Amino acid sequence: MIKFTIPSTFVKQIFIPSFILLIGLAVLCSFFPIQIESNLANIQEYIFNNLSWVYILTVSTILILLLMIAFSKAGNLRLGPDNSRPQYGYISWFAMLFSAGMGIGIMYFGVAEPLSHFASPAIEGTVQKDKMAQLYTFFHWGLHAWAVYALIGLSLAYFSYRYKLPLSIRSSLYPILKSKVNGPVGYLIDIFALCSTFFGLTTSLGFGAVQIASGLTYLHLIPENSFFYQSIIIFFIIVGAIVSAVSGLGKGLKIASEANILLALALMLLVLFFGPSVYLLNAFSEGLGTYLNNFFALAFNTFAFEEGSKPWFQNWTVLYWAWWISWSPFVGLFIAKISRGRTIREFILSVLLMPSLFIFLWMTVFGSGAIWMDQHVLHGSLSKLVNQPDTLLFHFLSHYPASSLLLCIAVLVIGLFFLTSADSGLLVMDGISSRNSPRSPKWQSVYWGIMLIILPLALLKSGGLKALQTMTLISALPYSVVMLIVCYCLVRTLRQDLASYSATSPSVSRNFDPSHWKSRLEQILTFNQKEDIGKFMKDTVRPAFEMLLEELNEKGIKAEIISKEKPRLSIELLIHHDKVRNFRYGVVAEEKKVSDHLVEDDKMPTVTSSISYSPVTYYNDGRRGNDIQYLSKMEIIADFLHEYERYILLLAEGKNEMLIES
Repeated sequence: MIKFTIPSTFVKQIFIPSFILLIGLAVLCSFFPIQIESNLANIQEYIFNNLSWVYILTVSTILILLLMIAFSKAGNLRLGPDNSRPQYGYISWFAMLFSAGMGIGIMYFGVAEPLSHFASPAIEGTVQKDKMAQLYTFFHWGLHAWAVYALIGLSLAYFSYRYKLPLSIRSSLYPILKSKVNGPVGYLIDIFALCSTFFGLTTSLGFGAVQIASGLTYLHLIPENSFFYQSIIIFFIIVGAIVSAVSGLGKGLKIASEANILLALALMLLVLFFGPSVYLLNAFSEGLGTYLNNFFALAFNTFAFEEGSKPWFQNWTVLYWAWWISWSPFVGLFIAKISRGRTIREFILSVLLMPSLFIFLWMTVFGSGAIWMDQHVLHGSLSKLVNQPDTLLFHFLSHYPASSLLLCIAVLVIGLFFLTSADSGLLVMDGISSRNSPRSPKWQSVYWGIMLIILPLALLKSGGLKALQTMTLISALPYSVVMLIVCYCLVRTLRQDLASYSATSPSVSRNFDPSHWKSRLEQILTFNQKEDIGKFMKDTVRPAFEMLLEELNEKGIKAEIISKEKPRLSIELLIHHDKVRNFRYGVVAEEKKVSDHLVEDDKMPTVTSSISYSPVTYYNDGRRGNDIQYLSKMEIIADFLHEYERYILLLAEGKNEMLIES
């Protein structure tokens, strides 16, 4: 009898409980939407009334901490080994992180939020309502929001790429949980991250389908904004996301994100060009100044002395902070996945500043533009529609020249933003449920796509989406405590990291035997090709490793020599340990670009190619190695012993446990 099994990389301790929880909560919200929503609303109201200060202090603390890290020595460390470099260029990287993070939101709230603040100011009697509306919109969508995403993304990328831990939320807590991250506690953290990602995407897809259907109705492409047409929209968006996901991160999502940003930029520039351009550009400049001038007052304001403004504060600021926190496992995981090789300073400043500046310009063009139009052209008719946020963008664009073109681009941009969010969500959910297995079969992304079709439609039909959204916001309270613990773990490990890296081994030049100075001079004037490095490894490095291996084995230390041809020519001596991280001393052929001036210099006849290779050492802790092309066999042994001595000394210090634990 032939036994048929479907290949899968799902981790059953994560997948099965998550599946049961997802289905169970979706069924409850679908069959008892009013009762569930009523009970959850009471819980949310209690939290927002009594614990709103927790959200405010948490998010502000995270932002301040990230800025301190960025401008400290830790900012020079890379998210990965010291010689790692980013996989994606700035444009592609920004497009992907922005599309996954807030692309959907700016389309939905770009006009609606500033107009809402203008129509209902935070504090009664506010003067310059248009200016304050812009300020609060900047505050809700600016540095604080991206700091929440940046913390989780930084922590995940740092612990995963620099310490070889799984790309999982649990890894961020390794410094205090240690081996427990591989047990029930770790599985519980991953289950929460998976469910949080799924519910966040589910609610966004449901509400987004309503907005897209409103736009299509406005364009007379569909007769009505009904459940039937919303279902078709969700189906096609998820199918597109599945096709993009199975094509690979570097293909479908990258292309879709870049196209999306270009279309969004084109839409913004057209609105800026057709609208009051000079006014909007002046408003953008002044808005930045107002935001920076009021930064700290806004950051810690809980409206304790303005009781009448408490409902506004809870319905806007606290709700936003809870929403960003609840979305951070999903967005943070995705940002980490695409950020390997960047320095910590580059990561923090880029994630905080680039999206924030783009959003500020967007909110000025659409939000302040809508307020200007409401005041000077429509005489208040636009602000009367603030309770219809899904149609407000289309009402605004319909009053512009070439409105049909603008409306078509807007609907397309919304659809693409949903597609890229769903696409990145599929990759993240598959990664969490399989612990980022590199061999995950493509049917798993299809499975998550089918789930994202069925459950949002069921909740949309039954009216349970609101209950699910409230549940997601409530989960942000315990997770905010987790984020503060992540801050502690990150700072603690960065301090150990810097202390370890300052304890460098002696320079290779100290191993130099001056009796070989003539041959050393000849080597300096020679630029090696790959075959030269191969010969060096065979004739010099390997014999040195073999002598060390023999001595280590005699002392009962388990070690081995590992040679590789791909992806780069390398050889390493690996010493195995049970309780601590293995010691690795390797040599890799590193490619270098030679200046054209040197190639063309007649005084350098040995330089024949613009590419040369050098044998560079590497270690298991990610430090930048040394060029050892001038060392003899005995000098390489001496360099190895210096590195091994450094490793043993680190083992002896208890404070370095994070650096050396297996």
